[in-house]
Amino acid sequence: MDMKLQHIDEAVLDRAAARCRERNIIIPTLAQMKDPSKIPTAIQAKVKDVGLWDIDPLNLFRITWKNDPQTGLYNEGNWIEFPSELTGVDARVIGLVGKWFPTGAHKVGAAFGCLVPRLVTGQFDPTTQKAVWPSTGNYCRGGAFDSKLLACESVAILPEEMSRERFDWLSNVADEVIATPGCESNVKEIYDKCWEIRETRPECVIFNQFDEFGNPIWHYNVTGTMIQEIFEKVAQPGQRLGAYISSTGSAGTIAAGDFLRTHHPDMIVTAVEALQCPTLFSCGFGGHRIEGIGDKHVPWVHNVRNTDFLSAVDDEQCMSLLRLFNEEPGAAALLSEGVDESVVSQLHLLGISSICNLVSAIQTAKYYDMDGRDIIFMPLTDSAEMYTSRLTELTEERGGYTSQQAIADRARWLEGVTPDYVRELSYHDRKTLHNFKYFTWVEQQGRDVEDLRRLWDRDFWSEVFQVTEYWDRRIEEFNARTGLL
Repeated sequence: MDMKLQHIDEAVLDRAAARCRERNIIIPTLAQMKDPSKIPTAIQAKVKDVGLWDIDPLNLFRITWKNDPQTGLYNEGNWIEFPSELTGVDARVIGLVGKWFPTGAHKVGAAFGCLVPRLVTGQFDPTTQKAVWPSTGNYCRGGAFDSKLLACESVAILPEEMSRERFDWLSNVADEVIATPGCESNVKEIYDKCWEIRETRPECVIFNQFDEFGNPIWHYNVTGTMIQEIFEKVAQPGQRLGAYISSTGSAGTIAAGDFLRTHHPDMIVTAVEALQCPTLFSCGFGGHRIEGIGDKHVPWVHNVRNTDFLSAVDDEQCMSLLRLFNEEPGAAALLSEGVDESVVSQLHLLGISSICNLVSAIQTAKYYDMDGRDIIFMPLTDSAEMYTSRLTELTEERGGYTSQQAIADRARWLEGVTPDYVRELSYHDRKTLHNFKYFTWVEQQGRDVEDLRRLWDRDFWSEVFQVTEYWDRRIEEFNARTGLL
């Protein structure tokens, strides 16, 4: 588990640098992703004229929470504060908007954190190898996009029941798309396909977000620092960072909580999952409709020792709120209850898992009796743009959305949020979840049990998260090798 990737293959590195030189590819550092003001002005001037989703290497410099959708350049971050008229709690609830990343989701950052460190150390050869991105949705989109920008061939893997928007988009970006059996929670089927590829296609390199430390490392350093910056801007005297909420998924985004803990040791880190597949909550299983959060196992890269609270959210709640937030009768119902139009007009920025996080934030605030002194943060991973087909399906199944239904949904699914199906974790609970990794990762995926034991060592994680300066030096050396700077 050497995160510094100190083995350098000079021959491969030369080929990778030559490929980037030919395609005019310059790679940003993580420091520039955290603070785009560090991006050279000449590059910023070019970025401004590139569309956010364009297949252009310059969009590597848009892998940041600070893209300004108005100017095409950068701002101080994009976030929404959800008022008590919407949440029903006095605690301040703030969501980071993922819509303004390329592809419309922050997974381009997690994928970057997995691919680029190997590329710039000669451990991935873009001239002979293919990057394989196993995913339940957005990660394989992010990986395919990053691969295209870095002149690498890509293979995207995702469950066949994921939204049609994902497949349509991937058909134009990934070099190959593989649909595995099942729905959101059928992760093992994805792993089975990865084993098949390993055994039959030696040119393929698997970048599994569930066990690639580049995924949480990116979020620790980029997402975590973004939240801390926002907190310092918005917090009033006497206010504190009460909680950080994250659907577990691949356990990358929740690593921002590890960073925040270094500044706010008393905060709560809440892991969220679907009630229909309560893996962490009760070692449960099943299928669900909250796309993008994965289940039935504990990811290798999840530092469960830093998780305080579990929240299981009903997928019906998320689907009903998706309609409330995106159809005209829903907007009218919210406005009539005093929710400001400026907030209602931004609710389309919440995809299904973002809505899940919002519900969990309300549950967390109510369980811990949080008040106006507490600020709760969460990621809004993607937007409703990824789920227009789901809205169409709901209309076909249930008929047109009416004012009466909107009022009922608001009462039941927002006003009616209670801290049911939640669990506060003791030390023993966390150790149990850590041990649960054994059955997936050691028995099924061939990991070493001694490495599993190391994951319980708190010092292990602090060491893992401190590699970014090393990575940035390698990126700078690689850019120098291309001669493009």
